[in-house]
Amino acid sequence: MTMPVKHIFGVDFSGAAKAGENIWIAIAAPSRTRLRLTGLHRLEDLAGAADRVTSLAHLVKLIEQSSNAVWGIDFPFGLPVELAAMGATWRDQLTFVQTYRGDAKAFGRWCVDEAKKIGPKLHIRRCSDIETKTPFDCYHYRIIYQTFHGMRDVLLPLAASRNIAVLPFHYARFRNVTTVVVEACPSSTLKRLSLPHQNYKQPAGGPLLAKRKKTRRAILAALDRLIEVSAEHRRTIMRNPGGDALDAVIAAVGSWQAFTSADHAAIAKHARYRREGRVYA
Repeated sequence: MTMPVKHIFGVDFSGAAKAGENIWIAIAAPSRTRLRLTGLHRLEDLAGAADRVTSLAHLVKLIEQSSNAVWGIDFPFGLPVELAAMGATWRDQLTFVQTYRGDAKAFGRWCVDEAKKIGPKLHIRRCSDIETKTPFDCYHYRIIYQTFHGMRDVLLPLAASRNIAVLPFHYARFRNVTTVVVEACPSSTLKRLSLPHQNYKQPAGGPLLAKRKKTRRAILAALDRLIEVSAEHRRTIMRNPGGDALDAVIAAVGSWQAFTSADHAAIAKHARYRREGRVYA
Protein backbone atom coordinates (compact mmCIF):
# COMPACT_ATOMS: atom_id res chain seq x y z
CA MET A 1 0.00 0.00 0.00
CA THR A 2 1.78 3.12 -1.20
CA MET A 3 -0.61 5.86 -0.07
CA PRO A 4 -0.20 7.32 3.45
CA VAL A 5 -2.77 6.15 5.98
CA LYS A 6 -4.54 9.11 7.57
CA HIS A 7 -7.61 7.44 9.05
CA ILE A 8 -8.14 4.22 11.00
CA PHE A 9 -11.69 2.99 11.48
CA GLY A 10 -12.71 0.36 14.01
CA VAL A 11 -16.16 -1.17 13.57
CA ASP A 12 -17.98 -3.28 16.14
CA PHE A 13 -20.33 -5.15 13.83
CA SER A 14 -23.81 -6.63 14.14
CA GLY A 15 -25.94 -8.73 11.81
CA ALA A 16 -29.12 -8.27 13.83
CA ALA A 17 -32.40 -7.11 12.31
CA LYS A 18 -31.75 -3.64 13.76
CA ALA A 19 -28.02 -3.77 13.17
CA GLY A 20 -27.61 0.00 13.27
CA GLU A 21 -28.51 0.09 16.96
CA ASN A 22 -25.46 -1.95 17.92
CA ILE A 23 -22.85 -1.12 15.29
CA TRP A 24 -20.37 1.50 16.48
CA ILE A 25 -17.61 3.12 14.44
CA ALA A 26 -14.45 4.52 16.02
CA ILE A 27 -12.38 6.92 13.93
CA ALA A 28 -8.73 7.46 14.79
CA ALA A 29 -5.77 9.32 13.35
CA PRO A 30 -2.18 8.07 13.62
CA SER A 31 0.48 10.21 15.22
CA ARG A 32 4.14 9.66 16.06
CA THR A 33 3.55 7.80 19.31
CA ARG A 34 -0.07 6.62 19.37
CA LEU A 35 -3.46 6.92 17.74
CA ARG A 36 -5.86 9.74 18.53
CA LEU A 37 -9.59 9.00 18.70
CA THR A 38 -11.32 11.66 16.59
CA GLY A 39 -14.83 10.23 16.34
CA LEU A 40 -17.10 7.63 17.93
CA HIS A 41 -20.53 7.07 16.38
CA ARG A 42 -23.43 4.67 16.46
CA LEU A 43 -24.21 3.65 12.86
CA GLU A 44 -27.93 4.30 13.35
CA ASP A 45 -27.15 7.99 13.92
CA LEU A 46 -25.09 8.18 10.73
CA ALA A 47 -27.48 6.15 8.56
CA GLY A 48 -30.69 7.68 9.87
CA ALA A 49 -32.17 4.21 10.41
CA ALA A 50 -31.41 1.08 12.40
CA ASP A 51 -32.74 -1.64 10.09
CA ARG A 52 -30.12 -4.00 8.73
CA VAL A 53 -30.61 -3.24 5.03
CA THR A 54 -30.32 0.52 5.42
CA SER A 55 -27.56 0.57 8.01
CA LEU A 56 -25.28 -1.96 6.28
CA ALA A 57 -25.76 -0.22 2.94
CA HIS A 58 -24.68 3.02 4.63
CA LEU A 59 -21.63 1.30 6.14
CA VAL A 60 -20.62 0.14 2.65
CA LYS A 61 -21.08 3.70 1.37
CA LEU A 62 -18.88 5.10 4.14
CA ILE A 63 -16.12 2.63 3.31
CA GLU A 64 -16.38 3.29 -0.42
CA GLN A 65 -16.19 7.06 0.14
CA SER A 66 -13.17 6.86 2.44
CA SER A 67 -9.58 7.25 1.32
CA ASN A 68 -6.14 6.94 2.89
CA ALA A 69 -7.93 4.61 5.28
CA VAL A 70 -7.69 1.26 7.03
CA TRP A 71 -10.94 -0.28 8.29
CA GLY A 72 -10.93 -3.03 10.92
CA ILE A 73 -14.37 -4.67 11.09
CA ASP A 74 -15.35 -7.24 13.69
CA PHE A 75 -16.89 -10.20 11.86
CA PRO A 76 -15.46 -13.30 10.15
CA PHE A 77 -14.55 -12.49 6.54
CA GLY A 78 -14.51 -16.11 5.41
CA LEU A 79 -15.25 -19.69 6.34
CA PRO A 80 -12.89 -22.65 6.92
CA VAL A 81 -11.58 -24.30 3.77
CA GLU A 82 -12.90 -27.64 5.01
CA LEU A 83 -16.40 -26.50 4.00
CA ALA A 84 -15.37 -27.13 0.41
CA ALA A 85 -18.89 -27.44 -0.99
CA MET A 86 -18.89 -23.65 -1.29
CA GLY A 87 -15.97 -23.75 -3.71
CA ALA A 88 -12.19 -23.53 -3.66
CA THR A 89 -11.76 -19.74 -3.37
CA TRP A 90 -12.96 -16.90 -1.17
CA ARG A 91 -14.83 -15.47 -4.13
CA ASP A 92 -16.65 -18.80 -4.39
CA GLN A 93 -17.62 -18.46 -0.74
CA LEU A 94 -19.04 -14.97 -1.32
CA THR A 95 -21.03 -16.19 -4.29
CA PHE A 96 -22.35 -19.16 -2.32
CA VAL A 97 -23.52 -16.93 0.54
CA GLN A 98 -25.06 -14.48 -1.95
CA THR A 99 -27.12 -17.18 -3.64
CA TYR A 100 -27.97 -19.21 -0.53
CA ARG A 101 -31.75 -19.41 -0.29
CA GLY A 102 -32.10 -19.61 3.48
CA ASP A 103 -31.41 -17.09 6.25
CA ALA A 104 -28.33 -16.79 8.44
CA LYS A 105 -29.58 -19.34 10.97
CA ALA A 106 -30.23 -21.90 8.24
CA PHE A 107 -26.80 -21.21 6.75
CA GLY A 108 -25.18 -21.92 10.10
CA ARG A 109 -26.97 -25.26 10.22
CA TRP A 110 -25.79 -25.99 6.69
CA CYS A 111 -22.21 -25.38 7.81
CA VAL A 112 -22.65 -27.81 10.72
CA ASP A 113 -24.11 -30.44 8.37
CA GLU A 114 -21.12 -30.05 6.05
CA ALA A 115 -18.76 -30.44 8.99
CA LYS A 116 -20.51 -33.70 9.93
CA LYS A 117 -19.56 -35.09 6.54
CA ILE A 118 -15.89 -34.54 7.31
CA GLY A 119 -15.65 -35.92 10.85
CA PRO A 120 -16.91 -35.71 14.41
CA LYS A 121 -16.01 -32.04 14.88
CA LEU A 122 -19.14 -29.94 14.23
CA HIS A 123 -17.42 -26.56 14.60
CA ILE A 124 -14.22 -26.16 12.60
CA ARG A 125 -12.01 -23.18 13.31
CA ARG A 126 -10.00 -21.39 10.67
CA CYS A 127 -6.23 -21.34 11.01
CA SER A 128 -6.31 -17.70 12.11
CA ASP A 129 -9.07 -18.35 14.67
CA ILE A 130 -6.73 -20.75 16.45
CA GLU A 131 -3.74 -18.42 16.19
CA THR A 132 -5.54 -15.34 17.53
CA LYS A 133 -7.79 -17.15 20.02
CA THR A 134 -11.08 -15.85 18.69
CA PRO A 135 -13.94 -16.61 21.09
CA PHE A 136 -15.97 -18.60 18.54
CA ASP A 137 -15.66 -20.38 15.23
CA CYS A 138 -17.08 -18.32 12.38
CA TYR A 139 -20.38 -20.20 12.05
CA HIS A 140 -21.13 -20.54 15.76
CA TYR A 141 -24.78 -19.70 16.47
CA ARG A 142 -23.76 -16.58 18.41
CA ILE A 143 -22.06 -14.95 15.44
CA ILE A 144 -23.49 -16.58 12.33
CA TYR A 145 -25.65 -13.51 11.64
CA GLN A 146 -22.50 -11.39 11.67
CA THR A 147 -20.69 -13.76 9.32
CA PHE A 148 -23.60 -14.20 6.92
CA HIS A 149 -24.63 -10.57 6.60
CA GLY A 150 -21.08 -9.26 6.81
CA MET A 151 -19.99 -11.41 3.88
CA ARG A 152 -23.16 -10.96 1.82
CA ASP A 153 -24.10 -7.34 2.52
CA VAL A 154 -20.71 -5.71 3.19
CA LEU A 155 -17.81 -7.66 1.65
CA LEU A 156 -19.58 -8.71 -1.53
CA PRO A 157 -20.18 -5.12 -2.73
CA LEU A 158 -16.78 -3.95 -1.48
CA ALA A 159 -14.98 -6.73 -3.35
CA ALA A 160 -16.19 -5.23 -6.62
CA SER A 161 -14.36 -1.93 -6.02
CA ARG A 162 -10.86 -1.67 -7.49
CA ASN A 163 -10.06 1.13 -5.02
CA ILE A 164 -10.56 -1.17 -2.02
CA ALA A 165 -8.46 -4.14 -0.93
CA VAL A 166 -10.13 -6.64 1.38
CA LEU A 167 -7.22 -8.45 2.98
CA PRO A 168 -5.84 -11.06 2.80
CA PHE A 169 -7.77 -11.75 -0.40
CA HIS A 170 -6.75 -8.73 -2.48
CA TYR A 171 -2.99 -8.45 -2.06
CA ALA A 172 -2.67 -8.31 -5.85
CA ARG A 173 -4.25 -4.83 -5.78
CA PHE A 174 -2.79 -3.85 -2.39
CA ARG A 175 -0.37 -1.19 -3.65
CA ASN A 176 -2.87 0.57 -5.89
CA VAL A 177 -5.85 1.13 -3.62
CA THR A 178 -7.04 4.03 -1.48
CA THR A 179 -8.68 1.94 1.25
CA VAL A 180 -7.91 -1.35 3.02
CA VAL A 181 -10.44 -3.47 4.93
CA VAL A 182 -9.32 -6.13 7.41
CA GLU A 183 -11.00 -8.47 9.88
CA ALA A 184 -10.72 -7.29 13.49
CA CYS A 185 -11.48 -9.08 16.74
CA PRO A 186 -11.55 -6.99 19.94
CA SER A 187 -11.49 -10.10 22.15
CA SER A 188 -8.34 -11.36 20.43
CA THR A 189 -6.70 -7.95 20.77
CA LEU A 190 -7.46 -7.81 24.49
CA LYS A 191 -5.98 -11.30 24.93
CA ARG A 192 -2.85 -10.34 22.99
CA LEU A 193 -2.42 -7.25 25.18
CA SER A 194 -3.05 -9.33 28.35
CA LEU A 195 -6.08 -7.19 29.22
CA PRO A 196 -9.44 -8.28 30.65
CA HIS A 197 -11.63 -9.71 27.89
CA GLN A 198 -14.69 -10.47 29.99
CA ASN A 199 -16.98 -8.61 32.41
CA TYR A 200 -17.06 -5.30 30.55
CA LYS A 201 -20.22 -5.87 28.49
CA GLN A 202 -23.73 -5.46 29.90
CA PRO A 203 -26.11 -6.43 27.06
CA ALA A 204 -29.13 -6.38 29.40
CA GLY A 205 -28.74 -2.60 29.63
CA GLY A 206 -29.25 -0.34 32.62
CA PRO A 207 -26.65 1.44 34.75
CA LEU A 208 -23.31 -0.34 34.63
CA LEU A 209 -22.61 -2.72 37.47
CA ALA A 210 -19.57 -1.90 39.55
CA LYS A 211 -17.51 -4.76 38.09
CA ARG A 212 -18.29 -3.59 34.53
CA LYS A 213 -17.14 -0.05 35.37
CA LYS A 214 -13.98 -1.37 37.00
CA THR A 215 -13.11 -3.54 34.00
CA ARG A 216 -13.77 -0.79 31.45
CA ARG A 217 -11.64 1.66 33.40
CA ALA A 218 -8.82 -0.88 33.52
CA ILE A 219 -9.02 -1.44 29.76
CA LEU A 220 -9.10 2.30 28.99
CA ALA A 221 -6.18 2.95 31.34
CA ALA A 222 -4.10 0.30 29.57
CA LEU A 223 -5.11 1.55 26.10
CA ASP A 224 -4.01 5.07 26.99
CA ARG A 225 -0.47 4.34 25.79
CA LEU A 226 -1.87 3.25 22.41
CA ILE A 227 -4.70 5.71 21.74
CA GLU A 228 -5.61 9.16 23.05
CA VAL A 229 -9.26 9.21 24.15
CA SER A 230 -10.93 12.47 25.16
CA ALA A 231 -13.06 12.86 28.29
CA GLU A 232 -16.16 13.16 26.10
CA HIS A 233 -15.43 9.89 24.31
CA ARG A 234 -14.68 8.19 27.62
CA ARG A 235 -18.11 9.19 28.87
CA THR A 236 -19.70 7.76 25.72
CA ILE A 237 -17.83 4.50 26.23
CA MET A 238 -18.83 4.26 29.90
CA ARG A 239 -22.49 5.03 29.15
CA ASN A 240 -22.87 2.42 26.39
CA PRO A 241 -24.16 -0.67 28.25
CA GLY A 242 -23.36 -3.28 25.60
CA GLY A 243 -19.71 -2.29 25.33
CA ASP A 244 -20.01 -1.81 21.57
CA ALA A 245 -18.41 1.65 21.62
CA LEU A 246 -15.41 0.31 23.52
CA ASP A 247 -15.14 -2.67 21.17
CA ALA A 248 -15.03 -0.28 18.19
CA VAL A 249 -12.07 1.54 19.77
CA ILE A 250 -10.32 -1.76 20.51
CA ALA A 251 -10.96 -2.86 16.91
CA ALA A 252 -9.26 0.31 15.64
CA VAL A 253 -6.24 -0.18 17.90
CA GLY A 254 -5.88 -3.90 17.26
CA SER A 255 -6.32 -3.85 13.51
CA TRP A 256 -3.94 -0.90 13.14
CA GLN A 257 -1.23 -2.59 15.21
CA ALA A 258 -1.67 -5.86 13.33
CA PHE A 259 -1.77 -4.17 9.94
CA THR A 260 1.40 -2.12 10.51
CA SER A 261 3.37 -5.04 11.98
CA ALA A 262 2.22 -7.74 9.54
CA ASP A 263 4.48 -9.55 7.11
CA HIS A 264 2.15 -8.89 4.19
CA ALA A 265 4.26 -10.80 1.68
CA ALA A 266 4.12 -13.95 3.79
CA ILE A 267 0.40 -13.55 4.45
CA ALA A 268 -0.31 -13.19 0.73
CA LYS A 269 1.38 -16.56 0.09
CA HIS A 270 -0.30 -18.43 2.95
CA ALA A 271 -2.31 -21.35 1.59
CA ARG A 272 -5.23 -21.00 4.01
CA TYR A 273 -5.35 -17.25 4.69
CA ARG A 274 -6.03 -16.35 1.08
CA ARG A 275 -8.98 -18.79 0.95
CA GLU A 276 -10.58 -18.44 4.41
CA GLY A 277 -9.34 -15.12 5.80
CA ARG A 278 -7.07 -13.85 8.53
CA VAL A 279 -7.75 -11.93 11.74
CA TYR A 280 -5.74 -8.69 12.05
CA ALA A 281 -5.92 -8.25 15.80
